[in-house]
Amino acid sequence: MDSNTRNVIIGFQRNEITEHGIYKKLSRMAKGSRNAGTLEKIADEELRHYNIWKKYSGVEVKPSARRYWFYVVISMLFGVTFAVKLMEKGEGDAQIAYSGLIADVPEAEEIRNEENQHENQLIDMIEEEKLSYMGSMVLGLNDALVEFTGALAGFTLALQNSRLIGMTGLIMGFSASLSMAASEYLSTKTEETGRDAVKASFYTGVAYIIAVVVLISPFFIFSNYYSALFSTVLLAVILILIFTFYFSTVKDLPFRKRFLEMLAISMGVAAVSFVIGLLVRKVLHVDI
Repeated sequence: MDSNTRNVIIGFQRNEITEHGIYKKLSRMAKGSRNAGTLEKIADEELRHYNIWKKYSGVEVKPSARRYWFYVVISMLFGVTFAVKLMEKGEGDAQIAYSGLIADVPEAEEIRNEENQHENQLIDMIEEEKLSYMGSMVLGLNDALVEFTGALAGFTLALQNSRLIGMTGLIMGFSASLSMAASEYLSTKTEETGRDAVKASFYTGVAYIIAVVVLISPFFIFSNYYSALFSTVLLAVILILIFTFYFSTVKDLPFRKRFLEMLAISMGVAAVSFVIGLLVRKVLHVDI
């Protein structure tokens, strides 16, 4: 075995022992739930893979502390499913590289197949409450981004005063979030999906309020209303980017198409509302 192949194997070793530690930590964090057993199984599998690689490299390898803590913190902030799927997403290139090692490491094909099948099956078994209410969060966030970004664009041309726009938007935003939460509660009550109506309305309302607070903040920071509107549009794009990436990761959906679709709708509504605000101001001769 040449030195380059050995270095590649040591890299795989470090990856496996790091992921073993991550899954172990996540299983302890999920103690008492069904997820704990699932994560423990994946951790054991990663350790077995590590020992296979060690047999060929002949050395012990320490895990990557930076990568370990990155995924532990990500799981705390965004949930276990997101952290695990994000971690597994980055292994596509590694699985391709396994094929080139089969001549030196016959077990490489077995590891590749297990990474492709068994671990993915185990990951799909992970249960998180927030994922069952993903539709409610999508509803709240989508509605806020489309409706609220458009409303702020319209207010900007109609009112032309940052503080007044911020105050008007804040009142409208919180009222709309309560309305959305109530609508989701009534809608969920009529469904037969087993979801809790109170929780569904909570997730919808919270997602809407978060979007409102983020989007309205520039109007309380910048005195120039055009600067505030530009910042709001930029924040809307960032929110769309973050949420679309999260949603596409946990649901295994294409990111680019969903991002561009949501961006086009939100910015399109904002542009139309901006024009409507200008027309209202001109037609009604409003001067504030």
